[in-house]
Amino acid sequence: MKILVINGPNMNMLGIRQPEIYGHATYEDLKSMIADEAERLGAEVSFFQSNHEGALVDAIQQAYFDHVDGIVINPAAYTHTSVALLDAVKAVGIPTVEVHVSDPDSREDFRHVSYIRAACIATIRGHGLPGYLEALRLLCERGEGRG
Repeated sequence: MKILVINGPNMNMLGIRQPEIYGHATYEDLKSMIADEAERLGAEVSFFQSNHEGALVDAIQQAYFDHVDGIVINPAAYTHTSVALLDAVKAVGIPTVEVHVSDPDSREDFRHVSYIRAACIATIRGHGLPGYLEALRLLCERGEGRG
């Protein structure tokens, strides 16, 4: 399976940004952890991070042309604002799992809304960085890729 892991705004600041919420592990630590699990599962994994909404849309669309079988996405703040990400995931038809390090439902009211969730096969929230591994395993267990 070919999996793309997409991270939105400020995720490149892991380990620096609000460690009481996001922990002390860095973005590079996260990528290494995911790559190790992907290797164990026999999956090919690639990563994309941007602070720009349009770049995230472009990455989702490119996944279609790159024949990606599954997407793990943490849209970060765009979770609560971006219809464009929702539309992109719907357009490509690639099974997608939404991941959040914290549980947005236990935070500020505006974080309770997820636009992208409607296009995802699952949402994993509040499990810290291991939530990404759960998402990866879920996609690999499904194994069918896009329809």
